[in-house]
Amino acid sequence: MSIGQQSKMSRTLPSPALPPKNSEETDLRTECGKHETEASSKTGWIKSRFESCYKRHYDLVLRDKQNKEQRGRLIFDSWVLGFTLDGSRQVDFVASVEDIQVATFGGEDATKWRIGQLFSHSIDASASDPDPKISGPSTEKRDELLGVWNSTPTWTLSYTSPDKGPLYSQGNAQKVMSTYDMTTTVNSPTVDPYIEVGSYQANVRFDYSGPVAGKFKGTVFTKARVELTMSLKDPEVNESALHIYDALKRPERTFPSSASKSVPGETQPLHRLVDAKKQADQRTNSIKECKKVWGDYSGTPLQCDEYPFASTHEGSLAGNGRYSVRLIEGSDNENGGSMLNSMYTLNRIIDGDAFFMKIVP
Repeated sequence: MSIGQQSKMSRTLPSPALPPKNSEETDLRTECGKHETEASSKTGWIKSRFESCYKRHYDLVLRDKQNKEQRGRLIFDSWVLGFTLDGSRQVDFVASVEDIQVATFGGEDATKWRIGQLFSHSIDASASDPDPKISGPSTEKRDELLGVWNSTPTWTLSYTSPDKGPLYSQGNAQKVMSTYDMTTTVNSPTVDPYIEVGSYQANVRFDYSGPVAGKFKGTVFTKARVELTMSLKDPEVNESALHIYDALKRPERTFPSSASKSVPGETQPLHRLVDAKKQADQRTNSIKECKKVWGDYSGTPLQCDEYPFASTHEGSLAGNGRYSVRLIEGSDNENGGSMLNSMYTLNRIIDGDAFFMKIVP
């Protein structure tokens, strides 16, 4: 059906068969539909450090240039699927305008209505390592007639950050902190333009941090919430989980003892520490505290478990006493450490990155 002068909503054109999407896109779109409230927000629903989704439903009443008379109604969905790559300094955005419907009044010609998705990117040089750069796509803007969107709803934008090879041993992780904004517009020769600046925004980091990040280089959505989950019923780490649970929920049961002690990790994040010397110093300090409470435990299968972990900036030498130590089975302690290290590398957590703890039954 072509666009005409009608009072009822109608689809602008016969809806074409959308191009097949890969399974990654299909899965993310499906999950996005289950998180409608988050997905419609400015930052979208951030599934993980490597996937995000934005879906906004628009229902606009368009008026004439003098903003007096209604000229029509425009309904459409705006999508952005975001994919960062672990192992490559690249982020991809798959954007689209879909499910367009219109109604017109007073002879308005909706064939001349246009929808725009206008992207831009910026670099936070103060938070990046020296000489931060980004290479963008040939075009960041698409402003099309409704009929063009209807026949070709999807387009892709890829951004990369060049690197200078492995410099992490010199203390240069080649971090590039960047922001991506999309402005949504509707316009025509006869209607008052609709402009929504910053309708969608994503924060992305490129880095080349080396082996501490798992894959030596990669890209992440920095606003993703990362959690390390342990279960009290998991026989591999149940003692570690109970220790962390007590530290978070019942700190009065932990050592060093303090009636007013609170331990971070649940509402306040922990932050990774990669300095091996500082980690070792924190472990030494924690072991000293264990021996102070339980005496010499050498020759037993027990180990001194510490929380927050020695590999965090909130460890036992943070200077605020907000930590706990406990003797637990050595195998349990080591399994907990393996889970922690896997979380670091699977989520590309580098020095200073935040994460949270979650203890489940």
